[in-house]
Amino acid sequence: MRVFLAGTSFLPGYGGPARSVSRLASALADAGVEVGLWAPDASASSTPLLPPHSEVMRLEGSAADGLDDFGTPDILHDNGLWRAHNHRLSDLAESRRIPRIVSTRGMLEPWAMGHKSWKKRFAWRLYQRSDLGRAVAHHATAAAEAANVERFRLGVPVRMIPNGVDIPDVAQDFVAQSADAEGVAAEGAAEWPPDPESAVRTAIFLGRIYPVKGLPMLVEAWARVRPAGWRLIIAGPDESGHRAVIERAVRAEGIGDSVAFAGPLLDTPKKTALLSADLFILPTHSESFGMAIAEALAHGLPVLTTTGAPWPMLSRRGCGWSVNPTVEGIAEGLREATNLDSRTLGTMGARGRAFVAEEFGWPQTAAQFIELYHELRAGTGYRVPGNG
Repeated sequence: MRVFLAGTSFLPGYGGPARSVSRLASALADAGVEVGLWAPDASASSTPLLPPHSEVMRLEGSAADGLDDFGTPDILHDNGLWRAHNHRLSDLAESRRIPRIVSTRGMLEPWAMGHKSWKKRFAWRLYQRSDLGRAVAHHATAAAEAANVERFRLGVPVRMIPNGVDIPDVAQDFVAQSADAEGVAAEGAAEWPPDPESAVRTAIFLGRIYPVKGLPMLVEAWARVRPAGWRLIIAGPDESGHRAVIERAVRAEGIGDSVAFAGPLLDTPKKTALLSADLFILPTHSESFGMAIAEALAHGLPVLTTTGAPWPMLSRRGCGWSVNPTVEGIAEGLREATNLDSRTLGTMGARGRAFVAEEFGWPQTAAQFIELYHELRAGTGYRVPGNG
C-alpha cells in the first residue's frame, strides 16, 4: 500500500492538523505502508514532528512534483479545504485516476463556515463543492463532524475515524521535566512551573490563539469567578494578531495578576506545562476532534471544554466537563472545577489518561485507515476517478 498524504503545513505552529497528520504518517509507516508526506510550504522536509529516522518520504516542490517524486500512489489522502493546493490535488487525482480521500478537519463545521463566510461562499460555488464531490470518500474525526459533512449532501461516503494520541510515560516525564523547567517561561508569571509546595494551582489553555478557540469567553468567565488560589496560563502561537485582543481583555478585566501568557510551547516545554498544570481548559466554539484535549488527558489532566468540541463523554467518564460555549457556561464549569481539591482533580486526570489509552492509540487509528485505504483502492462501493 502506497499513500500520498498531504496537508497545508507540518510546522508545529500550524496547530492540531500539523501534529495529527504527521503522526498519522509515522503510524502508517510503522504499520508497513509506504508514505509520502507533502505540503505546499515544503515543511515536510524539515518538520520536527516526524522522528529523525522516519521511513516517511518527505516530499517538496509543487503538488505535481511531489506526486512525480513519490510515484503513483494507491491513495491520495488530502487534509483540509479551501486552499489552492487542495484544488490542485483534486485535479491531479482526477486526471491521474488516483482514488482521493479528503479529511475535512473541521472546515465544514457551522462556526468555520460562518467565519469569513463571503470568501467561502464564493469558493464553494467556484470549485470547492465540485472538488468534494470528486473525492471517493470523506473522513471525519468525530460523529458530529461526520453529520455536518453529510448535511451538504455531496453524494460521497463519510467515514469516521478518530485521531490517535501518544500516551506519554507520565512518571518518567514528570521527573525529566523538572530539569527542563526553565524552558517554559510564562510571561508575567512569578514562577513556572509552579513550586509543588505552592498553594497556587494552575489552569492552562494550550493551542492556537485564534478566535475559534473562544479565549475572550474564558477571560470574561475567569474575571467573573476569580478562583482563589488559581492562576491561568494561556500558551500557544498567536494567529492573526488575536493575542493582542486577549491581552487587552485581560487588562480591561483587571485580572493580570492571575493570568499569564507563555507563547508557543513545543516538545519538552509542552510536556512540562501539561505535567505541571492541574486543569486543562479549551473554551472553543468549534473543534472537529480537539487534539489538545486528547493530549491533555493523555498527560493526566482533567479537561474543561465546551459542547463545541466532540467530547461529551468527559462527564460520563468522570474526567472533565463539557459546558455550553458561553461565558455563563464556562464560568459555571470553572466554579465547579476550581472548587475541587487536588486529589480529586488528580483522580479525574488518571481516569482520562486510561480512557484515551484505551480508545485513541495510534496503532488502532492507523489500522482503521489502512482498512479504509484498501476498500478505496478496491473501489468497492466507491466511484472511480475520471468516470464522473
